[in-house]
Amino acid sequence: MIKEVLEQVVREDLAELWSVLTTDEKRLVTENFTLHHFKKNQIIYAEHDKPEMLWCLIKGKVKKSKDGIGGRSQIIRLIRPVQYFGYRAYFAGELYVSSATAFEQSTVGTLPLVIVDELIQRNNGVARHFIKELSTNLGNSDTKIVNLTQKHIRGRLAEALILLIENYGFEEDSSTLKIYMSREDLANLSNMTTANAIRTLSSFVSERLITVDGRRICILNEDALHKISRYG
Repeated sequence: MIKEVLEQVVREDLAELWSVLTTDEKRLVTENFTLHHFKKNQIIYAEHDKPEMLWCLIKGKVKKSKDGIGGRSQIIRLIRPVQYFGYRAYFAGELYVSSATAFEQSTVGTLPLVIVDELIQRNNGVARHFIKELSTNLGNSDTKIVNLTQKHIRGRLAEALILLIENYGFEEDSSTLKIYMSREDLANLSNMTTANAIRTLSSFVSERLITVDGRRICILNEDALHKISRYG
């Protein structure tokens, strides 16, 4: 089972990292890779926990969030299969500054970060890979900060919907988002109040950009959402 999962991980997302490992290093990873199963809304790790594992989402959906002023939560990143997460704090010598929660029933693989650290010290290719990943994530965070603070709420919500399309895609009808989010989660992803998220969704429905049925959102005009997101 572990071998099959690792083959999936390599095939879908981590081929570049896997290719720089030696045979012995691949064996080390395989022997220390463990699968975990999380229920919907179950916390994977919490803010202020000690980072001990490199997490890799195999199946399902995961959100990373951080509590702000007054306990208001902000979703800072969406994780999709097959991506890994939860390692930055370890390299920084910190406790976790955000939490990770399963959006739905999810399967996650782990590799002890002490093993990852050992691989980095042994293999420059592994070190370069993590430097690239951290640098890419930092650039994305810089862009998100500007977008969340400068865009109008319409632009922020349109951007959130596009992000959901890019991360999780559509159902078989090619228009219904393949993730069912609460209004609160949409608001937390878009840096707005739940009331504003509801009003803006209703506005998009009136403009025939989307349809909404409970938590199911159907995208009718993706190009228009891109335009609204671009011009904020």
